[in-house]
Amino acid sequence: MTSDHDRPGTTTGSDRSVHEHALPGLNTLLPSATELYLDLHRHPELSGAERRTAARFADWLETDGFRVLRGLGGHGVAAELTNGDGPAVLLRAELDALPVAERTGVPYASTVTAPGPDGQPVPVMHACGHDAHLACAAAAARWLAARRDGWRGTLLVVGQPAEETLSGARAMLEDGLYDRITPPDVVLAQHTASFPAGMVAHADGPVLAGSRTLEVCFEGDGGHSAAPHLTADPLLAAAGVVTRLSAVAARETDPAERLVVTASSLRTADTGNVIASRAVLRVTVRAFSEAALDRAASAVERVARAEASSAALPPGVTVTESSRSAVTLADPDVTTAIRSAHVAAFGAARVTGWPATSATEDFPLLTGAGAHLHGRAGIRGGYWMLGAVGPAQWAAAPGTGAAEKFRGLPGNHSSRYLPSVRLTLETGTTALVTAALARLTARSSNRRGASGDPIPSSGSNARPL
Repeated sequence: MTSDHDRPGTTTGSDRSVHEHALPGLNTLLPSATELYLDLHRHPELSGAERRTAARFADWLETDGFRVLRGLGGHGVAAELTNGDGPAVLLRAELDALPVAERTGVPYASTVTAPGPDGQPVPVMHACGHDAHLACAAAAARWLAARRDGWRGTLLVVGQPAEETLSGARAMLEDGLYDRITPPDVVLAQHTASFPAGMVAHADGPVLAGSRTLEVCFEGDGGHSAAPHLTADPLLAAAGVVTRLSAVAARETDPAERLVVTASSLRTADTGNVIASRAVLRVTVRAFSEAALDRAASAVERVARAEASSAALPPGVTVTESSRSAVTLADPDVTTAIRSAHVAAFGAARVTGWPATSATEDFPLLTGAGAHLHGRAGIRGGYWMLGAVGPAQWAAAPGTGAAEKFRGLPGNHSSRYLPSVRLTLETGTTALVTAALARLTARSSNRRGASGDPIPSSGSNARPL
């Protein structure tokens, strides 16, 4: 049986309509972009360990004439191509993968293992589409670099490390990213998701939630498991907090205000006949306003201290914030211009809306929301979602209606998450190119690039970014 993933370099009747709207010259780019994607998918690297991935991305950009900086904020890559006076547009993609064992069954599936945070080996997989993001950004950069007489300004491309740990954008900025390249006017990014490949989606408002990740540490006297009455039993207190966290969203939050509170891990000493003297609980809160995030984080700490104080021998409680991210909120004018560019490139039927989701990421730091790190409040952001589910995968999903099929499809971070290669790369590359050109060109459909190809119009209704 064949699937969308069996022959990633081929074109089928089911995706013919996509190719009718392809960028001129894109078909000559797709084989090399596909090879890059397959190589990255086979060789994923964890956050902070993206040495090989970064080298491949940087080498590609150097080949196309970019000035490339390596090793920013870890393994971060920043590339710059100056082409006369004009705006500076930055395309951002992520380098890192996840500690997930791949179960897609495709010939190019990852079998990689690598040391985890505790030094023990863990499986590694590109379970969030970052390999596709990189391949699309690389192809878009090559397309634009080959057609420099069709646009003016500065094209910037960033391969960001450690997005999954929400630390990579900060690390690059603290390492002087915007002091070492031309500071951008606009930062653009896209993210794959489980809706039909060949489509893009824009939000009118927040795209992704903001978050706080808290480490709640309970410490007190441990002891023999046969005599729990003589111990503070930090594990029991931590377990009590886990059972009470659902009330923070259900009973302390306005139903109209979306909030997610998740206990994601609980760690103690791994000995069966010892009650540990220390238990560490990790909790993440996600919401769509800073005020809601602050209230939820305070509630988690209050619940933890109250649960500990109810014990006969109360353990001590320490709460630290291990990471945070702001709400991903694309600039309204940028979104309007990019949406118009995408409608012109794909047709209105392939451009849809996006309901804000509680996933989170550190992209906002690269925009004006990160001015406390880089000092440039005027940088605007554009962020959209990229469909990744091919026709065969959609048809095989359980259910008869779209809603049922969406629930049955493997989502981001699943061991079965796998973009439809050709459709995702073709649409993602076109989406990046046309979004960049909405800022870098005069939006004239009869202008021609260096190859003689017409420069795609960003749409007569588009406004400058």
